[in-house]
Amino acid sequence: MSRTAADLKRQILTRLQRHVANPLNRRIPTQTVLETTGRRSGLPRPTPVGGSRVGDSFWLVSEFGFKSQYVRNIQADPHVRIRIRGRWHHGTAHLLPEDDAAARLRSLPRFNSAAVRAFGTDLLTVRVDLTD
Repeated sequence: MSRTAADLKRQILTRLQRHVANPLNRRIPTQTVLETTGRRSGLPRPTPVGGSRVGDSFWLVSEFGFKSQYVRNIQADPHVRIRIRGRWHHGTAHLLPEDDAAARLRSLPRFNSAAVRAFGTDLLTVRVDLTD
């Protein structure tokens, strides 16, 4: 896929997620939501995500890598909150470009992983170390 086609795909999907999917998914009590702090606004920025808790960490894969808004927010401030099964946890997010994101997706829930593989243009593994 050319860079232009990848950028267009990301822009279309980002708009769809931002204006349709995310507002609906955030309201589902069991949906996992990653809350970052806006790098410019300083406001909470909730983003529905898929992934899996393993011990005291939560693993996910960003479909647009370093171009994802929540990843850019993590770069500015790695302190996050994450709602897992209706309960909020504080944590510190770590971006892991050295991790094999495609392999990581095979260990995460199938439905979300299939969507990330299908729509993603630049996969990036994210680990959130939970502090409570």
